[in-house]
Amino acid sequence: MASSPFATQAPMGFGPGSQPTAEEEGLAYLPMPSGMRIFEAHLPEVEDKARFAPALKVVAEILDALKAWTPGGSLTIPLSHLDADNLALVDETLGEGEVAVKVAGTDGRAMEIQEATFAGVWRLRGAAGADRVEVGAFPRGAILRAHDPNWAIDTAALSGGGPGIFNAPTLLVEIDHRTRSLTPGAPPHVINLSLLPHTPEDLAMLDARLGQGATVVLSRGYGNCRIDAAALKGVWRVRFYNSTDMLILDTIELCEVPEVACAAAEDIADSAERLADVLVAIS
Repeated sequence: MASSPFATQAPMGFGPGSQPTAEEEGLAYLPMPSGMRIFEAHLPEVEDKARFAPALKVVAEILDALKAWTPGGSLTIPLSHLDADNLALVDETLGEGEVAVKVAGTDGRAMEIQEATFAGVWRLRGAAGADRVEVGAFPRGAILRAHDPNWAIDTAALSGGGPGIFNAPTLLVEIDHRTRSLTPGAPPHVINLSLLPHTPEDLAMLDARLGQGATVVLSRGYGNCRIDAAALKGVWRVRFYNSTDMLILDTIELCEVPEVACAAAEDIADSAERLADVLVAIS
């Protein structure tokens, strides 16, 4: 009997064995964050203890500052009295951590700050007299010089906007109101630009009216975080990137300094314990 032209037949490309297995072609996953740093103790070799006594004394002073630190406080240890070899030993002992800070300035007031591998220990390099170590949640000078004290938003000039401007005027009024009522220790107020509808013209208006401050913070962890101080006091632009440098979160934070840039009290206590072990090993 002839087969019917309407007999059912499995279509090509379907059914068991028609598709390659995961082992044959590999699964395509999105790239995961990478490059997370973990602490690894580095022990410099110090053969001549007498020659490097000044450096060892400075490391001991940093340890004392860590033990004496209290929330909200800041303690500094000068380094200008050290010769090149002793200074190099201090830098080698401290290492470089995840957070770097740049403070712009004129007349030689620019400063570079690098967090050590010990959280809460900051290595400051700048003009004469600025070569020092600071122990604290975040360097005080980078906060004090972050903003322009004379910068203000002219809210009366925001009406009307312009072509392509929609949400920027409303956000600027909110920012102006919030910054006028900022108090020390208050929780940060966060505006999540990633979740708000906005146009390139909105962002350009925000940048222009908030201005550019002097302090820039780069934090490396799972991906990167860039923090830019605005000229307006108490305003920070915080942007998070994944390990492929794609922007994944864009916010404006109203606070003294964003928490993501600061060392936590628990981390500073841990730094004291770890630095004590290092000092015993190299002394």
